Amino acid sequence: MDFSYWEMNTWFTDVDFTIIGSGIVGLNCAIHLKEKHPNSNVLILEKGMLPQGASTKNAGFACFGSLSEILDDLNKSSEDRVLSLIEKRVKGLEKLRNLLGDDNISYKQYGGYELFLKGSENEFAQCEANLDYVNRVLYTLFNQDVFSIKNNDFNFGNIVPKLLYNPFEGQIDTGLMMDNLLRKAQSLGIRILNNIVVQEFTDIEGSVEVLTDKIQFKTSKLYIATNGFASKLGELEVKPARAQVLITKPIRDLKVRGTFHIDRGYYYFRNIGNRILFGGGRELDFETETTTEFGLTEKVQNRLEHLLKTTILPNNDFKIDHRWSGIMGVGESKDTIVKALSNNVFCGVRLGGMGIAIGSLIGEQLAELSD
Repeated sequence: MDFSYWEMNTWFTDVDFTIIGSGIVGLNCAIHLKEKHPNSNVLILEKGMLPQGASTKNAGFACFGSLSEILDDLNKSSEDRVLSLIEKRVKGLEKLRNLLGDDNISYKQYGGYELFLKGSENEFAQCEANLDYVNRVLYTLFNQDVFSIKNNDFNFGNIVPKLLYNPFEGQIDTGLMMDNLLRKAQSLGIRILNNIVVQEFTDIEGSVEVLTDKIQFKTSKLYIATNGFASKLGELEVKPARAQVLITKPIRDLKVRGTFHIDRGYYYFRNIGNRILFGGGRELDFETETTTEFGLTEKVQNRLEHLLKTTILPNNDFKIDHRWSGIMGVGESKDTIVKALSNNVFCGVRLGGMGIAIGSLIGEQLAELSD
């Protein structure tokens, strides 16, 4: 592109820190860098008109894991490692709430529930049998029991009669969160440029040369915060995972309040006022949903609608208002990748569907790598 002297001199000269990705990790990284180095020139490059990936497309769950998920993790890993993973999620949520304030993310702690579809009686029985054990493991974090059993007061259909309950789980307004993160970054003097795709970069002595589809420039340090798209920028063990979501039109006298998990978290729903947001179904076709392409499939959308009719809203008439998809970053391990790729290039990726919970913490950890 034909950039002027003024444009080059203002936006692309003497850049101290460049962050790729304006999602929750990238913005927190930039904010932490700017607060630590107030006189620095911090630039964020975003390939979309709005933040791509999952930061503006997620369901807005302020959660740290359902009982079945935690129990599965405990069966595969040590108590200390699982506890450390959950502690990061809890601390990450605290950082987010402290940074922006509960009103600015519309945080509501209605509690979280886990449902088990008919045919999953054994899975529920296993969770029930290990409930006290998991509560003992988590007691050092919460100083009280986390999980308990509740009646099906929501009149869900086609499920095991009892629900698992967690009073610490909350929900947020994802759009409000991202809008206020963007405002926070801009108020600090952080520059954010949209519709710029980073194609490659080269770590040279003392700086990094960044090639985009619009311009080539140099920066002292480069931070990759693109999560599900990270594998396009380096040999990173991150797989994209597409999540499909829908939301109903307002439902009269809706009684559902809270965040809800089904089938080890592969399905999830919540109320947004008197609407139901419902997502998941990736396990129906892992190969197709392992993609960086946004889009919807008939197989997943039909399954979501079926569960809405038979399980979530069996006695309610509803209409679908809107559908969309988002791209997460997952891997064989649930551990995030926060590391230096070279002397001046760093990454904070693979959030495993827990971006709301850990994004603020990972952004701060990413910023700290260059010290």
